[in-house]
Amino acid sequence: MDEVRAHVRFVGISAQKVRLVVDLVRGQKADAALGMLKFVPNAAAKPVAKVLRTAIANAEENFGLDREALVVSQAFADEGPTRKWRRFGARGRFKPILRRSSHITIVLTEREGAAS
Repeated sequence: MDEVRAHVRFVGISAQKVRLVVDLVRGQKADAALGMLKFVPNAAAKPVAKVLRTAIANAEENFGLDREALVVSQAFADEGPTRKWRRFGARGRFKPILRRSSHITIVLTEREGAAS
């Protein structure tokens, strides 16, 4: 069975927030997941939808798979590098700010029983 991957790196949203959106998509048909992401209010929905569109395009162009038969078999968000900023507080104290990033990966497979 063919497996089509797409990933984006260094997205400026923490992996914890992206995982909330990615968990909604995992196991669904690709077109249904894409339609659902349009109505998810989280900021992470936009980069996840972009990666999903890329994976669908890769499946159609590079592997010749049917768009209707694609299923999101795996979807995960890993932690990227953290940029550390500092802000100075009262009494000469130091308040660190962590700007987290993430890497999003989506893997599509063809649904069982699909004609290929």
